[in-house]
Amino acid sequence: MVTERPRESRREEIDAILRAKTGGVTETRDEADKYTVVGAARRRTFANWLTPVEEHFVCHRNDIPDIDADAWTVSLTGHVEGALSMADITDAYPTVAVAHTMECAGNGRGQHRPETGSVQWGFEAAANAFWTGAPVGSILRDHGVESAAGRWLTAIGGDPSDDDDLFARSIPLAKALDDCLLAYEMNGEQLPREHGYPVRLIVPGWYGVNNVKWVEELRVMDTMVVDGALERAGEHAFWQQDAYRIHPEGAAAEMNETVETVDTWEQLEGAVEHPYTFDANVMSVIGTPSGESPVPLETTDAVDIRGVAWAGDDAVDRVEISTDGGETWNAAELFGPAYAGSWRLFRYEWVAEPGEYVLLSRATDELGRRQPSRISGPDAWRDALDDDEFPWNEGGYAANAYEPNGVTVELVRSDENRSSE
Repeated sequence: MVTERPRESRREEIDAILRAKTGGVTETRDEADKYTVVGAARRRTFANWLTPVEEHFVCHRNDIPDIDADAWTVSLTGHVEGALSMADITDAYPTVAVAHTMECAGNGRGQHRPETGSVQWGFEAAANAFWTGAPVGSILRDHGVESAAGRWLTAIGGDPSDDDDLFARSIPLAKALDDCLLAYEMNGEQLPREHGYPVRLIVPGWYGVNNVKWVEELRVMDTMVVDGALERAGEHAFWQQDAYRIHPEGAAAEMNETVETVDTWEQLEGAVEHPYTFDANVMSVIGTPSGESPVPLETTDAVDIRGVAWAGDDAVDRVEISTDGGETWNAAELFGPAYAGSWRLFRYEWVAEPGEYVLLSRATDELGRRQPSRISGPDAWRDALDDDEFPWNEGGYAANAYEPNGVTVELVRSDENRSSE
C-alpha cells in the first residue's frame, strides 16, 4: 500500500539541490514531508525563453538512486526485447535536442481553497529547457516496433521506494514514436542527478509526471499499466491509475486499460470520467514586472510586461493582458522561438500613470480554449468550466486559472523612487 510517511532523506536532498542551484530555486511546502520539491525562486524566471538548470524546478517522491552510469541499463520488454547500455543510447542512435516546457501536474495545487494535501505549489513548478538524447522512436524501430497499433509504452523508474510501489507511467506508443527522447543532457550539460541522471524519458508538452526519471525499463504493452501488468513484485498501477487523476473529493477513480483521448482538457470536458494528466493545459505567467519593488516611470516611458505561455501538444494562439485586475484586456505580442511543446514569450507595452495595479495574463490555445479565471469550490465539478472556473479536485492537478497568478505592482515617478532609496 502506498503511503505518505515523512521521508527524512528528503531534507538532505533539498539542501544539496538548493546549494547546487545557488539561489535560483526555493523550497516549496510539502504537507507530507515526503517529496523533494523546489521551485523557481523569482518571478523573472518566467520572462525568459530558456530556463537555466539553476532555476528549473525539481519534484520527486523517492530517494535519488545511487548511480553507476557505466553499469546502468534500460531493459526493453513486453512486445519488444532487448537491453540498452548508456553507451548504446549515446552512441548507437541519432542525437536529437528538443525544447520542452515541463510543468508539474500539481502546479497550482496551493491555489486550491480549501487546500488539498501534499505539495503546495503556486506557479513555480514550470520551466523550459533543451533536452538532448536518443529518439525513442529510433530505438523501438531498431528493435522491431514498426507501428503504434493502439498500444502503450510504460516507463519504469529506478528510484527506490520505501513502500511496495513502482514508479511506472504509461503514454500512448504513438506519442513515444513521434517525439519522445531518452535524454542524457539538459541545456547542453550532463543530466543532473535530481533531474534523472543518467537517463530520463522526455515527453514534449506533457506534464512532468510522464517524464520518468532514472529510466530502467521501457515496456511496450497493449494497455496502460494496471495492477499486475508488470513482471515485477510490488504495486504497479498507483502512479497511473490512482495518483495524477482529476476527480472530485471522495471519488474513487476507475481503472482503465485504455482511453480514447489523452488531451487533458478534452477529458475534463467529459471524454473520461476521471481525467488523466497527460498533455498540459493552456497556461501563462507574467515574469516582469515582478512586483518585488516599485517600477520607476519616466514621463514618456512605457512599462514592458513580459511573460511566457504554453499549451501542451497545442500551440498558443494568443495572450491577453489586463492591468486593472481583469476589468479590461489588451492583446499581447507573441515573439521568439516557436517550437512544438515549448512555451512562447509574450510582451505588452503599457503606458501608465503612477499607482498600484493588478496585472493578469490569460492565454488561449489554437483550439480556442482559454484559461479560466479562478479555481472553483469543491462542490463544482465539470460544470465549473462553463462558469469560467477550473474544477477544484482532490489531487489539485492541472489547474490553470489566471487570477491566482496575478501580480500587484506599484508604479512611481523616477524622482520619487530615488528619494525613497
